[in-house]
Amino acid sequence: MAGSPQPITELLLAWCDGNRAALDSLVPLVHEELRRLAHRHMRQERVDHVLQTTALVNEAYLQLVDVKRVKWRDRTHFFAICARVMRQILVHDARSRHALKRGGPGFAPVSLDQSAVVAATPSANLIELDDALNALAALDPRKASVVELRFFAGLTHEEIADVLGVSADTVWRDWDLAKTWLYRELRHS
Repeated sequence: MAGSPQPITELLLAWCDGNRAALDSLVPLVHEELRRLAHRHMRQERVDHVLQTTALVNEAYLQLVDVKRVKWRDRTHFFAICARVMRQILVHDARSRHALKRGGPGFAPVSLDQSAVVAATPSANLIELDDALNALAALDPRKASVVELRFFAGLTHEEIADVLGVSADTVWRDWDLAKTWLYRELRHS
């Protein structure tokens, strides 16, 4: 991840302590990395998605700006939380669009031929992945966190180990088991 770890961590801790100027100094330092995270998320979305990379970064920023409950540990923790927030924004958007297709406000009848195209949209896949990840989290929260941090945040196994407070070997095992579990779960859905 871009940026020097020390100033970012110091600014995060200062922001946590209520220093608004620290947030203003932090944003330029993390902006490019947040754009990379958002771009990573958006690559899996449909081309005509309402949100684009910059809009996703802005939405995440708006949700994070007033966060009071998070005690930032370091830059890796910050980017992991940002990735989770971006994922939640996209899943919420996908679920909203999915509800519209199922007869919500603005419902328009769809022919059987059109429904085959709608069913194969990336938003449907994101919803299925989110449901599977939530099911995994109910069984084993750490494995779900490993997937989220690896797949959505793009963290290395060592960075994930640091965030979760476990060894890199444990992360590797969790990653392998979680991938297998999710593959089986998604194949059945």
